[in-house]
Amino acid sequence: MDYQIVNLVASANLNATLDLYNLAVSVPNIEYEPEQFPGAILKLKEPKVSMLLFKNGKVICSGASSEEQIEQGIRKASKLIHEIQPSVKVLDKVTYTVVNLVATGNLHQTLDLFKTAMTLDNVEYEPEQFPGAILRITDPKITLLLFKNGKVICAGAKKEEDLRRGLEKAQKMVKGIKGNTSKTFDDEEDIEDEKPKAPKKIAMPAKAEKPVEVKAAQKTVVKAKPAKAKAKPAAKKALKPKAKGKKKK
Repeated sequence: MDYQIVNLVASANLNATLDLYNLAVSVPNIEYEPEQFPGAILKLKEPKVSMLLFKNGKVICSGASSEEQIEQGIRKASKLIHEIQPSVKVLDKVTYTVVNLVATGNLHQTLDLFKTAMTLDNVEYEPEQFPGAILRITDPKITLLLFKNGKVICAGAKKEEDLRRGLEKAQKMVKGIKGNTSKTFDDEEDIEDEKPKAPKKIAMPAKAEKPVEVKAAQKTVVKAKPAKAKAKPAAKKALKPKAKGKKKK
């Protein structure tokens, strides 16, 4: 089973009360807007992770692609805070808990999402709102987004072992459904070949007919104008002799 971890979310505790306002003023890469959110946001470049800092010392680290980056991020954050608040100790041993693991994977088969949703009870599919189907697995407790080309996004796992078991279970669930095949779209060229090209040829004649109709309408209007203009002078000449006869009497 092919998969790649793209985001790990973990929680930890610095065991100290944090002065978030003073930290935001002193550290350039800390953002703090208490009117919008009670926590401060610390963004690190190395490792590239984001951390939510709370007044009670709780820390939430996100954006890591491995547990090693989680440890490095939390330890580096404690050093930055220690320089501003000496009461906060630098963590030599980092204790944390993974609360969410997000990964991408491939089931190595094309999926008929409509038939998959009709066959499985734990699948939701609403193509008008989202192009993927939502598969919920209770053991292990994870949620997967299924796409037509066999690609999946997995979220909710707290261990890599749960992630692996969930993907293997999903692969078995969709394998026997009619309409799902073992062919996958490994590159964009395969996807382009599957797109219908006939509508482009059908649309061309319809566009060419519109200018002809417009020209015909314009010619009809131009011919009608001279006829109206000739009628007006004839009416004026008929009235002039009658007016002169009345003046002589």
